[in-house]
Amino acid sequence: MTSRLAVVRALALLLAAVCLAGVAGCGGKKSKLPAAGSVEPDQFLMDHGNDALAKKRWLTAREYFKKLVDTYPQSQYRQDAKLGVGDSYLGENTLESNILAANEFKEFLTYYPLNPRADYAQYKVGLAHFKQMLSAERDQTETKEALKEFDRFLQVYPNSALRPEVEKYRREARDRLSEHEFRVGLGYLRQRWVPGAIGRFKGVLQDDPQYSGRDAVYFYLAEALAKLGTTESKNEALPYYERIGAEFEKSSYSEKAKKRIADLKR
Repeated sequence: MTSRLAVVRALALLLAAVCLAGVAGCGGKKSKLPAAGSVEPDQFLMDHGNDALAKKRWLTAREYFKKLVDTYPQSQYRQDAKLGVGDSYLGENTLESNILAANEFKEFLTYYPLNPRADYAQYKVGLAHFKQMLSAERDQTETKEALKEFDRFLQVYPNSALRPEVEKYRREARDRLSEHEFRVGLGYLRQRWVPGAIGRFKGVLQDDPQYSGRDAVYFYLAEALAKLGTTESKNEALPYYERIGAEFEKSSYSEKAKKRIADLKR
């Protein structure tokens, strides 16, 4: 990952140098710094960077922010401009730009841990990993990284106004990881490795009791237990079938579960 990040950053710097010498928009007219006595140059760069960011002109915004960061180290806007660089990368939403975004926000937290917007930077670190998550059938490394960063946010900034947003993304990431584990268990069940399936299903319920798709876990866990064929396993299966109706008003497994309950009680 380190070597890939170095290559991505080098390409980004090269593209920036070609597209924008100074603070010109790529493919657009050059923006001159303000005349003496009007707006301060650092404020000018910050205002134009924010304007470009609002218009989703990611590269243009980034060059304004970078110019401010590199040229005015004592500016009151410098730390916000550093966040702006990260936001411009995040806005592009490519594999490379999301990696660079995470790096920018992590650097911000390293240099300015007491900044009033440190919670924002931590949130965006998690979001940069969130945007790199793969589908439930694939590798979940980035999902785990996103969860780690969101959990750090909740631990360090429990009273942040951004907490509801973080919790929403965290729930989605946690669901993705739980769905991955559920699919592994379902594969075991289809291959008739029943003990392995039971272990995976129970693991999902233990690690993530709020998993949004747990009605499916209840159903297939009960199916796996019933397949063991013993009186004890059938008795253990019954409550899982019953929890589908109790916890989910509209589940696609409700009718099947009712039939299984009747069969087991017969």
